[in-house]
Amino acid sequence: MPTIDYEKIRTEIRGLVDDVIRPNAEKIDAEGIFPRENLLALAKAGWNGVLIPEEYGGLGLDHVAFAIAAEEIGRACASTGLVYVMHTGAVQTINLFGNPDQKERWLKPARDGLIGTYSTSEKASGGHWWFNFSQAAWDGGEHYRLNAEKSFTTSAGQADYYLFQTRSPGALGPTDISFFIVDSKLDGISHGSWEALGVRGNHSGPISYQNVRVHSRDRLGAEGQGKDIVYHGVSPVYLIGLGAVWHGVARSALERAADHLTATHHRDFDRKLSDYQVLRQQLGESKVLVESLKPWQNELARQLDRLQEAGQPQGQILIPLTEFKVHAAEVANISARNALDVSGGYGYKKGPLERIFRDARAGIGMGPSNNIAREWIGKVLVGLPLELFEAGGE
Repeated sequence: MPTIDYEKIRTEIRGLVDDVIRPNAEKIDAEGIFPRENLLALAKAGWNGVLIPEEYGGLGLDHVAFAIAAEEIGRACASTGLVYVMHTGAVQTINLFGNPDQKERWLKPARDGLIGTYSTSEKASGGHWWFNFSQAAWDGGEHYRLNAEKSFTTSAGQADYYLFQTRSPGALGPTDISFFIVDSKLDGISHGSWEALGVRGNHSGPISYQNVRVHSRDRLGAEGQGKDIVYHGVSPVYLIGLGAVWHGVARSALERAADHLTATHHRDFDRKLSDYQVLRQQLGESKVLVESLKPWQNELARQLDRLQEAGQPQGQILIPLTEFKVHAAEVANISARNALDVSGGYGYKKGPLERIFRDARAGIGMGPSNNIAREWIGKVLVGLPLELFEAGGE
């Protein structure tokens, strides 16, 4: 791959973010609007195909560039950032495991605004999004029949297609999983509403699939290959993207707090807020933590690129990616909390800092939640196997 100018990439995506995404952020939050306008602007500029090879109409860039894009989008609007990450994860999973026909039909239209997402988690298994109880069935001929009650599907009712995860027909256990590319216009798909504390524009609501007929040409990979897809296709790009979005949220909270401290003047004591040591120390705490994210993000993204170039499973670094997601979510929450503290009542009012505070909280619970993720990390640390599909596997 030719040398990529990452600073140029950051400048380009930041310009688009400042022109289009940032001005929409407050309205998206206040009204719970799906960020369609933002996504179309990203598609027009090619960013919806950041990892898609050029032969399928994408930019053909790497995971470092993707992480930069997710970070910059997250700095302005976490809702758009999460939708973008799920879309990019979906197209990358098709890129890694799809056949040429699937890539032609589902990757190329991304440049025109076609949006994909994952539909994996089920209410019955809670935060264990990788574990399904639903099961596909053959419908005779060349079709499968899908029935499932999915929960927390980002872009529910808004995406053009869903990467649907379920047990294979006749599955003998939870690891016998298959993936399907499901056109959202197929009969039998309905979605619920999304009312949430934060990230109110990502529409991460429930979806019901009732006797949805999917052609066999839209099965992704082989029957029973889903476990490999979970470990080596879905998780890596999803985790680096999530961490990058929370990195952007953390940096935005810090920047806005610093601006408020330097711009606000107490006339009674003739001092700026930035003249108070205790407030500067809170900003200092945030700054140290936020700066820990960039080098870690870049190194993990480079590792993903090296593994993909070598044709090796990217799930090899599942635990480091999980650690990064946990840390980025925690840093976003600390940075947002400190921003509210130092800005007093102004930060607490409806507005950017209050929105960032609510958005940041979503990072703790997004799968794998930080509690579940720490158990993964701890098990590996003490030499226990990480088998997500067995009882107690988390």
